[in-house]
Amino acid sequence: MKTGRLEAFSDGVIAIIITIMVLELKVPHGHEFADLRPLLPKIGSYVLSFVLIGIYWNNHHHMLHAADRVTGSVLWSNLHLLFWLSLVPVATDWMGETGFAATPVAAYGLVMLLSGIAYYILSRALIRAHGPSSMIATAIRRDAKGLSSILIYALGIALSFVQPLLAVAAYVIVAVIWLVPDRRIERADPPAHSSTKSWS
Repeated sequence: MKTGRLEAFSDGVIAIIITIMVLELKVPHGHEFADLRPLLPKIGSYVLSFVLIGIYWNNHHHMLHAADRVTGSVLWSNLHLLFWLSLVPVATDWMGETGFAATPVAAYGLVMLLSGIAYYILSRALIRAHGPSSMIATAIRRDAKGLSSILIYALGIALSFVQPLLAVAAYVIVAVIWLVPDRRIERADPPAHSSTKSWS
């Protein structure tokens, strides 16, 4: 099976996730900048989640660009990832609505932790589908950033019950780590493959 339908479906789900998140932002009651102050926790939560979802979309796109086919295992692994990402709007809204209270911050970290694990599982499924000597295996075999992100999320969950803002800072650190472009797939992708890759 080709990757086209998987990419299109995943893009659609991620677009819906972002749409749901922005719809949770309410218009302030008033016409002054000061009227935005009560909304700052929700705006901050939205910005963090938007960045993290954007990072997942970006890396998901690059990873599937290196893939030539999908298997049943890849399809289910991708659905597993989308399941956890679909919970991000709920966790985002809860965290922002409560002003970064301990339990919602921990729940947010748990959703992001499980999303990270699901992404790692998807990457392993793609490597199995293409073989250990494939381009995708060469590009993502050593996923130090992914594994370190999982550890930071776990640390953030623990910190949420000590000082929730430290946990949020940990989640921001993960975003910053991934904002630095990951060029592993681009380096592993020869020009010939890039020019002949089908997007249909």
